[in-house]
Formats: sequence, structure tokens, C-alpha cells
Amino acid sequence: MSHEKPNAHRDIAALLEVMRRLRDPESGCPWDIEQSFATIVPYTIEEAYEVAGAIEERDWSGLKEELGDLLLQVVFHARMAEEQKLFDFGDVVDAIVTKMIRRHPHVFAGLEGIDSAETQTAVWEEYKSAERAGKAATGPKSLLDDVPAALPALLRAVKLQKRAGTVGFDWESAPKVVEKIAEEAMEVAEAQAAGAPLEKLEDEVGDLLFAVANLARHLKVDPETALRATNRKFVKRFKFIEQTLGEQGRTPAEASLDEMEAIWQRAKGVEKQQG
Repeated sequence: MSHEKPNAHRDIAALLEVMRRLRDPESGCPWDIEQSFATIVPYTIEEAYEVAGAIEERDWSGLKEELGDLLLQVVFHARMAEEQKLFDFGDVVDAIVTKMIRRHPHVFAGLEGIDSAETQTAVWEEYKSAERAGKAATGPKSLLDDVPAALPALLRAVKLQKRAGTVGFDWESAPKVVEKIAEEAMEVAEAQAAGAPLEKLEDEVGDLLFAVANLARHLKVDPETALRATNRKFVKRFKFIEQTLGEQGRTPAEASLDEMEAIWQRAKGVEKQQG
């Protein structure tokens, strides 16, 4: 059954035309005309996170809207590139289609032996490694050079570790990483006890977070997803504290830490009962 609405603009050409008109120097929108790659980047990142948020909340109607906002970002960048005669939207589509076909020979070229997600991931990394080698003559000189510096720090940490691991620079197992985490945590405590300056504490905490990200990678857990889930859990439990105290005519500021901790434990118990 089709969900198409009367007069709906379902063709990508409609969106490309909207962006062309928004960027028209004579009749376009002043705000859109003033934008550049650099000024639009924060919006691109924000829209990607809003897509993730809609998925986490299982807000499928919202997801449709957020995906549209993210698609607009791609079209916006492509339009600016076309204006500078760098490339256009068609080139973007051609590049990704070509890449997907090249990296999935088991689907598009009849290659056998890739019959699991794990095998595909390994092959994917091999293809990416070959592509990086092909760019080495004029491109990055280090194995880590093309891991984008603009990525969120937690995500970039995992990608740096994963890349270094392709040449054997990696811990042998998760338990080894746990030992490293304990070591880094102790160094944070020692630095704090010694009255270390903020810069030193920042350095030590960074090392600890990097090690935790490494543990997540070894356990095949996405640390960003894990932390977002914990954030949601924290919000839910803290709201339980607020609600419980509110029923008593009080606020968290008027309660002791021990009282709030007891309510926190009650919140955990309720979660267990709810499954």
C-alpha cells in the first residue's frame, strides 16, 4: 500500500531544487546564502545526533523528520561544492554507490565465503586498508592520519585504537584492559591526592577514559551507545528521586545524600520488578 500523499515532493530532485533556490544569490534566503562548509558543520553533527535520539526513543514519526533534516545537510554541502565547481550531488551518490559495490563483492560479484557479519566486518577492514594504501602516495603518511579529528572524542578514541590494532598494537584481551583501567584510575587518585594542577588531572582522566573506551571495543560494545543508555538511566532514576521527594513536599536540595541514595536504590528495585 502506497503512503504517497497528493502533490507530495518525493523525488530527490525536488529537494535539490529547493536548495538551489535557497542559495540563489539574487532571490534566495540571506541566511542560507551566507553559509559555508565550516558554518554548516555544527548543524550536520547536531542532526546526526537527533537521528540517534529519535531511534533511541523509538519515535518513528520523528525519525522520518530527523532523517529529512540530515539529508538536507548532505544536499546543502553538495550544493555549496557545486557552486565552487568541486563536485555535485550526483558525484556524492556515484561515490557511495561505487564504494558499496566495491566493498560487497559477495553481494554484487558473486564472491563466496562471506557468510556472517563478523566475516564481512573483517573483509570491510581489509578493503579500507587497501584503499588507504592506494592513497598513501599523495595522502596520509600515518596509519592514523585519516581518522577525523572532528569526531566526538569517545568515538575517535575507538577508531584510533581499532586502526592501531590492525598492525598488532593492541591489548591481548579484555582482562588486560581491565588491569590498565585499574592502573589509570589509581593514577588519577594519586594525582588528585598530590594536589596536581587541572592540566595534570585532565591528562590522567583522559587516559582513564581512553582505557575504558578500549575495554568497550574489546567487548564489542559501542561506548557511545552504552554511555547514552546510562545517561537515560540516570535521568530516569533522578526523576524518581524528585517525584518521591515531591510527594513529601520536599526537593532534592532539601534532602540529604543518604536519603537520595536510599530512594535511588528503590528506583533500581522498581526497574528490576518491571523487567
